[in-house]
Amino acid sequence: MPGAERTGRSISQTRRRRRLIFTSAWCGAFFVLILAGVAWLGYRASTINTELNAANTLVSQLRDDILKDDAQAATVTVANLKEHTSRARDAASDPLWTMSASMPWLGANFQAVSQVATSADDVAQLGAAPLVSIFQTLDWESLVTGDQGLNLKPLSAAEPKLVTAAHAVSQSSDRLNGINTEDLLPQVSGPLVRVREELSSLRKGLNSAADAANLLPAMSGDSSPRRYLLLIQNNAESRSTGGIPGALAVLTVEKGKLFLGSQTSASAMGVFSPAVTVDPDQTAIYSARLGKFMQDVNLTPDFPTAAQTAQRMWKTRTGEELDGVLSMDPVALGYLLAGTGPVRITDPLLVQATPSGLPLELTAKNVVPTLLSDVYKRISEPSLQDVYFAGVAKEVFAKLSAGTGDTAKLIEGITRGAAEHRIQVWSTRADEQAVISQYPLGGSVTGSSISPAQFGVYFNDGTGAKMDYYVKRTVQLVEECPANGYSEVKVLVTSTNAAPKDAAESLPDYVTGGGVFGVPAGSVQTNVTAYGPVQSNIETASVDGKKTGFASYGHGGRPVGALTVRLEPGESSTVEFTFGKIVQHTLPQLSVTPTIQSQNEVVLATRTAACDPAA
Repeated sequence: MPGAERTGRSISQTRRRRRLIFTSAWCGAFFVLILAGVAWLGYRASTINTELNAANTLVSQLRDDILKDDAQAATVTVANLKEHTSRARDAASDPLWTMSASMPWLGANFQAVSQVATSADDVAQLGAAPLVSIFQTLDWESLVTGDQGLNLKPLSAAEPKLVTAAHAVSQSSDRLNGINTEDLLPQVSGPLVRVREELSSLRKGLNSAADAANLLPAMSGDSSPRRYLLLIQNNAESRSTGGIPGALAVLTVEKGKLFLGSQTSASAMGVFSPAVTVDPDQTAIYSARLGKFMQDVNLTPDFPTAAQTAQRMWKTRTGEELDGVLSMDPVALGYLLAGTGPVRITDPLLVQATPSGLPLELTAKNVVPTLLSDVYKRISEPSLQDVYFAGVAKEVFAKLSAGTGDTAKLIEGITRGAAEHRIQVWSTRADEQAVISQYPLGGSVTGSSISPAQFGVYFNDGTGAKMDYYVKRTVQLVEECPANGYSEVKVLVTSTNAAPKDAAESLPDYVTGGGVFGVPAGSVQTNVTAYGPVQSNIETASVDGKKTGFASYGHGGRPVGALTVRLEPGESSTVEFTFGKIVQHTLPQLSVTPTIQSQNEVVLATRTAACDPAA
């Protein structure tokens, strides 16, 4: 049947043509949908990018508004910021964008961008907005109320909003830290890493602000008076936390007002026998003197240990149970005087006893040379030196309590002093101390608050005198090439004795030591102690390029190396400790004993050695 065959072929061809046309049309429509989807995703990506860039610019503007103390401008800026982050979040919440986040390979990039947009909006809505609200209502000048002391009620009222802001930023930071950047395109991973760093910095600042709002009122005697042992550290005779705690006093704080009570000196406390019990690991490193002499409680760099030992010594001698220990050095006093203004010595007996050449008015500029050098040249009797120190301390705290001066500069001075470990605090209350120990103010060298790649270099005087006023130091970390899969870091410590060549004759014996402890007059002997990160090893030590023996210890899981250096006037020396088997892959951090020098002069930028990629 030829006709039937032709008819069948015709029908079959028609069906094939229809299927082909349908398939082509469907593919064409699908292709158009893909193009439309890509175009839509591109539009959304452009929106997200535009809005987040605009938000980033406004963050800088918001910082400027706050620094200028312009609450009205800050309110407008944060409102605009919220609009931009909200648009970015809406764009990243688009159904097509969300669906694309589930795709293999590229999906992680869509998901990461969504997380960034969400975090940016959370920080703006729940972080920046409450902070600006606090900024509008919290007048820092109102915290100081003259003779009435500090008025901390506004700070207490701000605590809930500070906690809310800190929580929002912490959640956003955790969210972004959980993203694996190895799976992302460079265009996404680069900005993500930068955002992480910004949030990490903001997180620390907000957490500390929230903790301060929580602790400061109680620790300032808002509900009941607090009494602290005040240690004035003398950097002219170095100790690990700064200087010998020569002058002591009881500081009473009631409703933010300061009262300096009984004063004495560390030498007047005498020898403690039996010695106060101290952690055996630290006793092994720093000797039993830790528990025998008030002057040596801070041979250890761990301030909680030093403070607790000092508090127990004070109780043994006086029977007084104090609420904690506060420590500061003359450099920190200078920071405070920049806020309070000059302090004039008015006590008639002290004025009469002050020899010519010593100022009766202390300023931010002259307080360090006066207390750490000039006083020894003008007053030869140590007991009279103690009287002068006590009088100065009394006048400074009276000025602080008076509530006069520039509040912003005063807060800036306290903040700087704490960041440089020149101001440190320890509380007998476990709940308060648990918070304090998380910050530089607490001065811990072991525990969870320590950075994983934390290094430390600490100095203890071995001259038995006040020669550290003339010593100039620099400390630098050098990241060496990895060995056997582990990181290696060298710690370089350079010291120079800048005392005059004729120091043995031109400086008082009280300053040089006069050779009493076996160190020639004019020379400086220093015990240098270096700490490495937890689980690392201290492998070698050298002095001026020559390998030398050193004492090796452990403290809280951290390796410790120690050796002694002696310098004649004009002489310099470089000590080098090498730490290996470092498993932490984070940026190394460095803590150094505060000296009379600026921290920027002492702590040099970390240097990275050139490595052979083929090695």
